[in-house]
Amino acid sequence: MTDFFTMQPGETAAPLPPGPVLCTGTATMRRVHRFFLWAYDEAPGLVRSVTSGDTARAEYVGEVLGNFDKVLHVHHEGEDLLMYPQLGQRAPACALHIAQMLEHHKQVTQRLEGVEPIRLRWMETADRETGEELAKRYEDLKSLLNVHLRREVTEVMPAVDRVMSEKELSALGQHGIEQFDKKFLVGYLGMVLATNPPGEREELFKEIPVPVRLAYRLVGRKLYRKQYATLFPGRPIPETL
Repeated sequence: MTDFFTMQPGETAAPLPPGPVLCTGTATMRRVHRFFLWAYDEAPGLVRSVTSGDTARAEYVGEVLGNFDKVLHVHHEGEDLLMYPQLGQRAPACALHIAQMLEHHKQVTQRLEGVEPIRLRWMETADRETGEELAKRYEDLKSLLNVHLRREVTEVMPAVDRVMSEKELSALGQHGIEQFDKKFLVGYLGMVLATNPPGEREELFKEIPVPVRLAYRLVGRKLYRKQYATLFPGRPIPETL
C-alpha cells in the first residue's frame, strides 16, 4: 500500500538548505495531517447521516465540524506566523514553494469562510437541501486538502527540519494549544491519536505538554470515546492510548 505522503509525478521538493537536521518537523506534521485527512474525509458523510429535520443531531454534528474547521484554521495560522516567515528568511531558495503553500492556505480559508454560514443555517434547520450543499462544500475542501497536506509534508517540511529548532517547533504546537480550552483539547487529542498508527501515537503523545497528557489520561479518553460513538453509532471505536 502506497503511503499517502508520497510525492506525485511532476512535484518537486524545495531545495534543501545545507547543514544537519535540527528538528523533527516532518514527522510531527505527518501526524497532525493524518487527523485532518480523516476529519474531512468523514465530514460529508457526517452531514448526510443527519435525517432531514433532526435538528438535535444537526446541531451536534455541526458543532463538531465547526471545531474541525477551527482547528484547521488555527493550524494554518500558526504556520503563517511561526514557520513560513522563518523558512523564507533562512532558506530563500524555498520562496516558490513557500508561496505555493501560502496560496493553499488562502484557498482553504476562503472555503472555510464559505462553509460557515451554510453550516450554521443547517444546524438550525437540518433541511436536506442545505445539508447537501454543505456536504459538497466539504468534499471540495477535502480535494484541496488532499493536495496541500501531502505537498507540505513531502516538499516543504524536509527544508523546515534543517532551519528550525525543536524549541521553535514546540512553539508552533503551543500556538494551537493556547487557542482552545483544555476540555476541548483533551477530547480531540483522542481523535488525533486514533488516526495515527501504533508507534506514531506514542511519539506524538510525548510531544504533548505534560498537563494536557495528564488531563487526557483522566478525562480525555472517555470524552473521545463518547464523542466518537455519538458521531458514528454502531461503529467500533478506534484504538488510542
